[in-house]
Amino acid sequence: MTLKSILITAVFFSTAVFAAEQKNQFQLPHIDVPIKADGAMDESVWSEALMMELKYENRPGEGLPAPVKTEMYLYENGQALHVAFKAFDPNPENIRASLRDRDALWRDDNIGIIIDTFNDERSGYEFFVNPLGAQADMRMDDSNGWDEDDSWDAIWESGGQITDFGYVVEMVIPFSALRFPEHDGPVIWNIAGWRNYPRDVRHQMATYKNDRNLKCSLCQFDQIIGFETVKPSNNFQLTPTLTMSRFDDKPEVPGDWDEGDIEVEPGLDIRWGITQDIVLNATLNPDFSQVEADASQLDVNNTFSLFYPEKRPFFLDGASYFDTTGFNFVHTRNIAEPDVGLKLTGKNNGHSYGVLVANDNNTNFLIPGAQGSDIAELERESELAIARYKMDVGERNSVGVLVTHRTATNYHNTLASIDSNLWLTDADSVRVNFAFADSKNPEFVQEDFEVDDNQQDHAVSLRYDHNTRDYNLRASYRNVGEDFRSDLGFTSKVDYEQAVVGGRYTWYGENDDWLNRWGVFGDWDKTYDQSGKLLEEEYEIHGNLQGKMQFFSNFGVVTRERFYDEQYFDETQFMMFAEFTPIAGLDIMNFFRIGDQIDFANTQLGDVLVLEPRIRWDANQHIKLDVSYNFMELDVDQGRLFTANQVDFRLNYQFNMRSLLKLVIQYTDIDRNADLYQYDDIEDRPESTERYFSTQLIYSYKINPQTLFFIGYSDGGFQDDNLDSLERDQRSIFTKFSYAWQL
Repeated sequence: MTLKSILITAVFFSTAVFAAEQKNQFQLPHIDVPIKADGAMDESVWSEALMMELKYENRPGEGLPAPVKTEMYLYENGQALHVAFKAFDPNPENIRASLRDRDALWRDDNIGIIIDTFNDERSGYEFFVNPLGAQADMRMDDSNGWDEDDSWDAIWESGGQITDFGYVVEMVIPFSALRFPEHDGPVIWNIAGWRNYPRDVRHQMATYKNDRNLKCSLCQFDQIIGFETVKPSNNFQLTPTLTMSRFDDKPEVPGDWDEGDIEVEPGLDIRWGITQDIVLNATLNPDFSQVEADASQLDVNNTFSLFYPEKRPFFLDGASYFDTTGFNFVHTRNIAEPDVGLKLTGKNNGHSYGVLVANDNNTNFLIPGAQGSDIAELERESELAIARYKMDVGERNSVGVLVTHRTATNYHNTLASIDSNLWLTDADSVRVNFAFADSKNPEFVQEDFEVDDNQQDHAVSLRYDHNTRDYNLRASYRNVGEDFRSDLGFTSKVDYEQAVVGGRYTWYGENDDWLNRWGVFGDWDKTYDQSGKLLEEEYEIHGNLQGKMQFFSNFGVVTRERFYDEQYFDETQFMMFAEFTPIAGLDIMNFFRIGDQIDFANTQLGDVLVLEPRIRWDANQHIKLDVSYNFMELDVDQGRLFTANQVDFRLNYQFNMRSLLKLVIQYTDIDRNADLYQYDDIEDRPESTERYFSTQLIYSYKINPQTLFFIGYSDGGFQDDNLDSLERDQRSIFTKFSYAWQL
């Protein structure tokens, strides 16, 4: 071994040891006393609790002394983890807090706890509360950088009060809401207290001093030791539901309403904690109605299908157990109308696993291509199964396998993949995924989408990252075969081979500087189809700025040579995103893009302008306004091809933490110059006028994520060249009751 390699090894080893030595360990007291989580912190038991101070500011400062004082108190009583915070503030009148719906408190002052219950420094739970008691909870993954999933919900208690010295928060987190290994004797959890302090700059403070040279965060947390009296419990939860709805539509527009019948649908969700780290979920006749409208997306001059996130509780619980590296092979929103579903997820001794089986009365899936995708609708019932297993190797490595299968009459899609996350050093990681899929297509799918009876193909993803405090270098390679499909995932593009090389560099200013962080990043990529034809060569360079008034901006230039419809086009575009908070409670942001873009309908180059402004305003503690506007216009040599406008208007009135009224109005207006479009048949002539609207009014009362009531009304309509004005063609009224019985 050379002297250089010995020195590098020694530095690496000493860095790892140094990080481990910095961990402080605290004994968590067991006190058999409950509290009322009201934010008063008036119980005497808190004087016996473990106290930890949030001493460090980790953003924008780097391990600096915290600008304000924060104390965290902890104890357990065998049933729950009890947490309290005293958040001191020299100017309590500047505290930002509103009545909030769940998981919507991030613009406020907030404070929370992050815990790694398996002590494997790979994943954890986050529980946050604002000064008035609003809740947010998340699962986080730290396998390759901090990754959060706020779709996870637990049932726990919280309360908060603003005081003359700042504010106080209390939490009661039942152990039945957490997963952790079975044990005899004391165990260790990695833990951090965290405070977000938004003022002119958003400060983040914690109980630990963050080292930005380390890619992991959980490995830097302090540790608490105890939990001897905590025993695994077979937590059993029954959640019966009752949904009533009526849907009306107009078969002919204009025309008369076809009034639907009132449908009454009982259902049942079951959650059984077989052990503390194995959970069985079951659903019977589930209500999978979409409670709130998805965020608007402008689907014009676009050849690929839009992505919409999952929001349904049955699929969200334990969803992270099915995640894979590199590809999205499990997207449960593809399971549209099941009658029954069963899911088992668990983790112990470094082994995690998940199995999901269900039926689906509405079988749809993506037909992907190299330059666009479409959706096939089978109109028949299918059966499906998903199985995932992952094994932790060493301190941070992992390897996993996934199998998905969906079958119906004259149809099936089966996918198998193996993936791994490997850490070569504290700074160098490699992520890999190899997959193979086999599909059988019904005859009408073969005819409509010009695919074979049987399709078999591969997908490969490789990525290398080198991360340090100041810079990142990365390289990746993807190869997806022409006949590859993941019908239970979201793979909208196939038939390509792509290589990417890129990196970034970041500079840090002082806290008092107007700019406290800025950087530059970019990459070069080249994409071929499977026959070796160049599809795209792209260069991009971007900068970013971050500073006072919570200002953030990202801007850059992209230039590419792009193949479409047997022709090559040169596109150059400038884009910029910026957001800032001029006053407390008001966020203003905008994205714009300008430059050359292919007109996909007519295979020509045009000039595009895209604007996407958004305003979020907390008028007071009760009223919240969120307005997004999407604008796009495309000019070609002959003139303006189209102009598209889209508005997403959301108004919330929060009566209290449980009671909320929401109004959502969405409107899309696309005006085309049909004479500038190319078409072979008059029936293919595009609509000059294309307008859509939908409205939704919902009242909800939530005791917790599973015990709730809501009632709502929605309608929608359109206008095309045959109509003089907007016409409604659908309307519905719906209500739902559910109650979580914990046994």
